[in-house]
Amino acid sequence: MKVLAIETATSWQSVAILDGSRVLARYEQEATGSHAKLLLPTIDRLFRETGLALTRLDGLVVSIGPGSFTGLRVGLATVLGFRMISQLPLAVVPTLEGMAWNLRDTPTPLCPILNSRRGELYWALFRWTRDGQLERVVSEQVGTATMLSRSLSGSTLVFGEGWTVEAAAIRASMPSSAVVAEAPDSAMKPSAVSIGLAGIEQLQRGEYAGTGISPLYIQRTAAELKYQESGGLSPVALRQARVARKAVPRAVKSES
Repeated sequence: MKVLAIETATSWQSVAILDGSRVLARYEQEATGSHAKLLLPTIDRLFRETGLALTRLDGLVVSIGPGSFTGLRVGLATVLGFRMISQLPLAVVPTLEGMAWNLRDTPTPLCPILNSRRGELYWALFRWTRDGQLERVVSEQVGTATMLSRSLSGSTLVFGEGWTVEAAAIRASMPSSAVVAEAPDSAMKPSAVSIGLAGIEQLQRGEYAGTGISPLYIQRTAAELKYQESGGLSPVALRQARVARKAVPRAVKSES
């Protein structure tokens, strides 16, 4: 099965053409803010290298998020356009799940980590079973390094740009029961090859993306963010604190 696989969830753009487990061509580059400009020329380059065309493929695969809002929209819009033209089946792969495919058949639980907005992180926990199936242990989450640390227990293999940036903060908050090891550098970035392999499995099972697809955005609610910014105080406690702060100057003034 020949597929075009696209990964644009982060600033690292990765595009590949696969025939089953064989990589026919791939190209990866830093594309911060430039996915819209770089993606189509990259795809055209791979078609030229392989001598293939859209009409000679068997399917399309794209990373669906979480990740960069702009990057995800560019990748998804591109494959949706290709699907409309070619009527090829499309598979969508969650980005963190695709990253777990970077470390196929690893016996240790995996925790891929990406940067989010507001200095927070995206993460999930996966495990490869003995029969070669990827099992989701904890679904996609977003939050602080401390929140991520609390979800770790036992031995875990950590990787991704979020780990690279926040390793010290994550280690500082880990429970004593948690032991983490860092994955090899080759597994740190999202990969269109891994996205493609995961997508091929979906397509072979007949799991095609339908209409009305949108990127997988994992965001904390405004209420959660406000609660954290308040230092964990409830709205009632915040109002009481504001009243107390106003009352003190009045009391001082009346005494004088």
